[in-house]
Amino acid sequence: MSEESQSPNPSTRSWLEKIGQILAGEPRDRTELIELLRDAAARKLLDLNALGMIEGILQVPELRVRDIMIPRSQMSVIEQEMTLEQILPIVITTVHSRFPVIGENKDEVLGILLAKDLLAYTSGEAKKNFNIRDILRPAVFVPESKRLDVLLQEFRRNRHHMAIVVDEYGGITGLITIEDVLEQIVGDIEDEYDTEDDQPIKKYHDNSFAVKALTPIEEFNEYFNANLDVKDVDTVGGLVTREFGHLPKRSETVEIQGFRFKILRADKRRVHLLQVTPLN
Repeated sequence: MSEESQSPNPSTRSWLEKIGQILAGEPRDRTELIELLRDAAARKLLDLNALGMIEGILQVPELRVRDIMIPRSQMSVIEQEMTLEQILPIVITTVHSRFPVIGENKDEVLGILLAKDLLAYTSGEAKKNFNIRDILRPAVFVPESKRLDVLLQEFRRNRHHMAIVVDEYGGITGLITIEDVLEQIVGDIEDEYDTEDDQPIKKYHDNSFAVKALTPIEEFNEYFNANLDVKDVDTVGGLVTREFGHLPKRSETVEIQGFRFKILRADKRRVHLLQVTPLN
Protein backbone atom coordinates (compact mmCIF):
# COMPACT_ATOMS: atom_id res chain seq x y z
CA MET A 1 0.00 0.00 0.00
CA SER A 2 1.42 3.40 -1.00
CA GLU A 3 2.04 6.25 1.41
CA GLU A 4 -0.56 8.27 -0.49
CA SER A 5 -3.25 5.63 0.10
CA GLN A 6 -2.36 5.46 3.79
CA SER A 7 -2.57 9.20 4.43
CA PRO A 8 -5.92 10.70 5.35
CA ASN A 9 -7.83 12.58 2.65
CA PRO A 10 -8.09 16.39 2.91
CA SER A 11 -11.55 16.38 4.51
CA THR A 12 -10.45 13.90 7.16
CA ARG A 13 -7.27 15.88 7.75
CA SER A 14 -9.32 19.06 8.18
CA TRP A 15 -11.50 17.37 10.80
CA LEU A 16 -8.50 15.93 12.61
CA GLU A 17 -6.82 19.30 12.61
CA LYS A 18 -9.92 20.81 14.20
CA ILE A 19 -9.97 18.11 16.85
CA GLY A 20 -6.33 18.93 17.46
CA GLN A 21 -7.26 22.56 17.95
CA ILE A 22 -9.73 21.57 20.67
CA LEU A 23 -7.12 19.47 22.42
CA ALA A 24 -4.65 22.32 22.15
CA GLY A 25 -7.03 24.73 23.86
CA GLU A 26 -8.85 25.92 20.75
CA PRO A 27 -11.39 26.96 19.54
CA ARG A 28 -10.96 30.25 21.27
CA ASP A 29 -14.63 31.01 22.01
CA ARG A 30 -18.06 29.42 22.09
CA THR A 31 -18.97 30.61 18.61
CA GLU A 32 -16.01 28.75 17.08
CA LEU A 33 -16.88 25.65 19.11
CA ILE A 34 -20.48 25.63 17.86
CA GLU A 35 -19.27 26.11 14.27
CA LEU A 36 -16.97 23.14 14.72
CA LEU A 37 -19.79 20.98 16.07
CA ARG A 38 -22.12 21.97 13.25
CA ASP A 39 -19.41 21.15 10.76
CA ALA A 40 -19.12 17.72 12.37
CA ALA A 41 -22.88 17.26 12.09
CA ALA A 42 -22.81 18.29 8.42
CA ARG A 43 -20.17 15.59 7.85
CA LYS A 44 -22.42 13.11 9.70
CA LEU A 45 -19.75 12.65 12.36
CA LEU A 46 -22.24 13.87 14.95
CA ASP A 47 -25.93 13.05 15.23
CA LEU A 48 -28.26 16.04 14.83
CA ASN A 49 -30.07 15.19 18.05
CA ALA A 50 -26.75 15.09 19.87
CA LEU A 51 -25.82 18.43 18.29
CA GLY A 52 -29.06 19.96 19.57
CA MET A 53 -28.41 18.68 23.08
CA ILE A 54 -24.82 19.95 23.08
CA GLU A 55 -25.94 23.38 21.91
CA GLY A 56 -28.58 23.33 24.65
CA ILE A 57 -25.93 22.50 27.23
CA LEU A 58 -23.74 25.32 25.99
CA GLN A 59 -26.66 27.73 26.20
CA VAL A 60 -27.72 26.83 29.75
CA PRO A 61 -24.92 28.76 31.55
CA GLU A 62 -26.02 31.90 29.69
CA LEU A 63 -29.61 31.63 30.89
CA ARG A 64 -31.01 32.79 34.21
CA VAL A 65 -33.97 31.47 36.16
CA ARG A 66 -36.03 34.50 35.09
CA ASP A 67 -35.62 33.49 31.43
CA ILE A 68 -37.63 30.26 31.70
CA MET A 69 -39.60 30.40 34.96
CA ILE A 70 -43.37 30.04 35.10
CA PRO A 71 -44.59 33.56 35.94
CA ARG A 72 -46.42 34.21 39.20
CA SER A 73 -49.67 34.91 37.33
CA GLN A 74 -49.63 31.40 35.84
CA MET A 75 -48.72 29.50 39.02
CA SER A 76 -51.21 26.80 40.06
CA VAL A 77 -51.41 27.07 43.83
CA ILE A 78 -53.29 25.58 46.77
CA GLU A 79 -54.58 27.81 49.56
CA GLN A 80 -53.83 26.58 53.07
CA GLU A 81 -57.49 26.85 54.16
CA MET A 82 -58.79 24.67 51.35
CA THR A 83 -60.50 21.41 52.20
CA LEU A 84 -59.58 18.11 50.59
CA GLU A 85 -62.75 18.35 48.48
CA GLN A 86 -61.56 21.72 47.16
CA ILE A 87 -58.01 20.57 46.52
CA LEU A 88 -58.68 17.39 44.57
CA PRO A 89 -60.39 19.07 41.56
CA ILE A 90 -57.38 21.40 41.19
CA VAL A 91 -54.97 18.45 41.25
CA ILE A 92 -57.06 16.51 38.72
CA THR A 93 -57.58 19.47 36.38
CA THR A 94 -54.01 20.73 36.28
CA VAL A 95 -52.39 17.25 36.36
CA HIS A 96 -49.38 18.69 38.17
CA SER A 97 -47.52 16.63 40.77
CA ARG A 98 -46.42 19.54 43.02
CA PHE A 99 -48.19 22.67 44.19
CA PRO A 100 -47.06 25.70 46.18
CA VAL A 101 -49.30 26.15 49.20
CA ILE A 102 -49.96 29.80 50.00
CA GLY A 103 -51.34 31.80 52.89
CA GLU A 104 -53.14 35.07 52.24
CA ASN A 105 -51.58 35.58 48.80
CA LYS A 106 -48.90 34.26 46.45
CA ASP A 107 -46.19 36.18 48.28
CA GLU A 108 -46.71 33.88 51.27
CA VAL A 109 -45.59 30.41 50.19
CA LEU A 110 -45.85 28.08 53.18
CA GLY A 111 -44.57 24.91 51.57
CA ILE A 112 -45.03 22.44 48.75
CA LEU A 113 -47.84 19.89 48.45
CA LEU A 114 -47.09 16.64 46.62
CA ALA A 115 -50.17 15.22 44.93
CA LYS A 116 -49.18 11.68 45.90
CA ASP A 117 -49.37 12.62 49.60
CA LEU A 118 -53.13 13.07 49.21
CA LEU A 119 -53.70 9.40 48.45
CA ALA A 120 -53.69 8.47 52.12
CA TYR A 121 -56.65 10.81 52.72
CA THR A 122 -58.97 9.84 49.88
CA SER A 123 -61.11 7.30 51.75
CA GLY A 124 -62.27 6.14 55.16
CA GLU A 125 -61.60 7.78 58.50
CA ALA A 126 -58.38 9.42 57.26
CA LYS A 127 -60.39 11.84 55.11
CA LYS A 128 -61.93 13.36 58.25
CA ASN A 129 -58.51 13.97 59.75
CA PHE A 130 -57.05 15.77 56.74
CA ASN A 131 -54.90 18.77 57.62
CA ILE A 132 -52.75 20.14 54.83
CA ARG A 133 -50.12 21.34 57.31
CA ASP A 134 -49.37 17.72 58.22
CA ILE A 135 -48.11 16.86 54.74
CA LEU A 136 -46.44 20.09 53.60
CA ARG A 137 -42.87 19.77 52.31
CA PRO A 138 -40.41 22.65 52.73
CA ALA A 139 -40.29 25.10 49.84
CA VAL A 140 -37.01 25.94 48.13
CA PHE A 141 -36.48 29.60 47.21
CA VAL A 142 -34.07 30.79 44.51
CA PRO A 143 -33.29 34.27 43.13
CA GLU A 144 -34.47 34.99 39.63
CA SER A 145 -30.90 35.91 38.71
CA LYS A 146 -29.50 32.42 39.45
CA ARG A 147 -27.79 30.68 36.52
CA LEU A 148 -29.59 27.61 35.20
CA ASP A 149 -26.53 25.38 35.30
CA VAL A 150 -26.01 26.19 38.98
CA LEU A 151 -29.70 25.56 39.73
CA LEU A 152 -29.59 22.21 37.93
CA GLN A 153 -26.63 21.13 40.05
CA GLU A 154 -28.51 22.11 43.20
CA PHE A 155 -31.65 20.29 42.06
CA ARG A 156 -29.65 17.11 41.47
CA ARG A 157 -27.56 17.36 44.62
CA ASN A 158 -30.50 18.04 46.94
CA ARG A 159 -33.07 15.97 45.01
CA HIS A 160 -35.41 18.90 44.62
CA HIS A 161 -37.85 19.16 41.73
CA MET A 162 -39.35 22.62 42.20
CA ALA A 163 -38.19 26.01 43.44
CA ILE A 164 -40.04 29.23 44.16
CA VAL A 165 -38.48 32.23 42.41
CA VAL A 166 -38.05 35.51 44.27
CA ASP A 167 -36.90 38.96 43.25
CA GLU A 168 -34.34 41.14 45.00
CA TYR A 169 -36.97 42.33 47.47
CA GLY A 170 -38.11 38.82 48.41
CA GLY A 171 -41.35 38.98 46.45
CA ILE A 172 -42.55 35.86 44.61
CA THR A 173 -42.09 36.22 40.84
CA GLY A 174 -42.75 32.65 39.71
CA LEU A 175 -41.64 29.06 40.01
CA ILE A 176 -39.29 26.73 38.16
CA THR A 177 -39.04 22.94 37.97
CA ILE A 178 -36.23 20.58 37.07
CA GLU A 179 -38.21 19.65 33.95
CA ASP A 180 -38.12 23.29 32.82
CA VAL A 181 -34.32 23.26 33.06
CA LEU A 182 -33.87 19.87 31.37
CA GLU A 183 -36.07 20.92 28.46
CA GLN A 184 -33.57 23.68 27.71
CA ILE A 185 -31.06 20.89 27.01
CA VAL A 186 -33.08 18.07 25.45
CA GLY A 187 -36.02 20.05 24.09
CA ASP A 188 -39.62 19.44 25.06
CA ILE A 189 -39.97 16.21 27.02
CA GLU A 190 -42.34 14.10 24.98
CA ASP A 191 -45.49 12.53 26.34
CA GLU A 192 -48.14 10.22 24.93
CA TYR A 193 -49.84 13.09 23.11
CA ASP A 194 -46.82 14.19 21.10
CA THR A 195 -47.23 14.03 17.34
CA GLU A 196 -44.66 13.43 14.64
CA ASP A 197 -43.17 16.53 13.00
CA ASP A 198 -45.07 15.87 9.78
CA GLN A 199 -48.25 14.69 11.49
CA PRO A 200 -50.35 17.64 12.74
CA ILE A 201 -53.26 15.43 13.83
CA LYS A 202 -52.81 12.12 15.62
CA LYS A 203 -55.53 9.76 16.80
CA TYR A 204 -55.01 8.91 20.46
CA HIS A 205 -58.10 7.13 21.77
CA ASP A 206 -61.25 6.01 19.94
CA ASN A 207 -62.71 9.47 20.36
CA SER A 208 -59.71 11.64 21.19
CA PHE A 209 -57.04 13.29 19.04
CA ALA A 210 -53.83 15.24 19.60
CA VAL A 211 -53.75 18.31 17.35
CA LYS A 212 -50.89 20.74 16.91
CA ALA A 213 -51.99 24.31 17.53
CA LEU A 214 -50.43 25.49 14.25
CA THR A 215 -52.65 23.15 12.21
CA PRO A 216 -54.51 25.26 9.61
CA ILE A 217 -58.26 25.38 10.23
CA GLU A 218 -58.90 24.26 6.65
CA GLU A 219 -56.85 21.11 7.30
CA PHE A 220 -58.71 20.51 10.57
CA ASN A 221 -62.07 20.90 8.81
CA GLU A 222 -61.04 18.49 6.07
CA TYR A 223 -59.79 15.86 8.54
CA PHE A 224 -62.89 15.97 10.75
CA ASN A 225 -65.39 16.87 8.01
CA ALA A 226 -66.14 19.95 10.09
CA ASN A 227 -66.98 23.56 9.36
CA LEU A 228 -65.13 25.60 11.98
CA ASP A 229 -65.23 29.36 11.53
CA VAL A 230 -62.08 30.67 9.83
CA LYS A 231 -62.88 34.38 10.23
CA ASP A 232 -59.91 36.44 11.47
CA VAL A 233 -57.76 33.38 12.38
CA ASP A 234 -55.79 30.82 10.37
CA THR A 235 -54.89 28.08 12.85
CA VAL A 236 -56.66 25.87 15.37
CA GLY A 237 -54.60 27.42 18.17
CA GLY A 238 -55.67 30.89 17.07
CA LEU A 239 -59.31 29.86 17.00
CA VAL A 240 -59.14 28.36 20.50
CA THR A 241 -57.29 31.37 21.93
CA ARG A 242 -59.89 33.70 20.43
CA GLU A 243 -62.66 31.66 22.02
CA PHE A 244 -61.02 31.80 25.46
CA GLY A 245 -60.46 35.53 25.22
CA HIS A 246 -57.06 35.10 26.86
CA LEU A 247 -53.94 32.98 26.43
CA PRO A 248 -55.07 29.67 27.95
CA LYS A 249 -53.02 27.55 30.31
CA ARG A 250 -52.52 23.81 30.37
CA SER A 251 -55.68 21.75 31.09
CA GLU A 252 -58.13 24.56 30.33
CA THR A 253 -61.00 23.39 28.12
CA VAL A 254 -63.47 25.02 25.79
CA GLU A 255 -66.22 23.73 23.48
CA ILE A 256 -66.46 25.08 19.94
CA GLN A 257 -69.00 23.98 17.33
CA GLY A 258 -69.24 20.33 18.37
CA PHE A 259 -65.67 19.84 19.60
CA ARG A 260 -64.09 19.96 23.05
CA PHE A 261 -60.59 21.44 23.05
CA LYS A 262 -58.26 20.83 25.99
CA ILE A 263 -54.91 22.58 26.25
CA LEU A 264 -52.13 19.98 26.57
CA ARG A 265 -49.14 22.25 26.16
CA ALA A 266 -48.78 26.02 26.21
CA ASP A 267 -46.31 28.62 27.37
CA LYS A 268 -46.59 32.29 28.20
CA ARG A 269 -46.51 33.16 24.49
CA ARG A 270 -48.77 30.69 22.68
CA VAL A 271 -50.58 27.35 22.63
CA HIS A 272 -48.59 24.39 21.28
CA LEU A 273 -50.71 21.22 21.52
CA LEU A 274 -54.39 20.41 22.06
CA GLN A 275 -56.51 17.37 22.81
CA VAL A 276 -59.62 17.40 20.61
CA THR A 277 -62.73 15.34 21.33
CA PRO A 278 -65.69 15.39 18.93
CA LEU A 279 -68.90 15.71 20.94
CA ASN A 280 -71.20 14.08 18.37
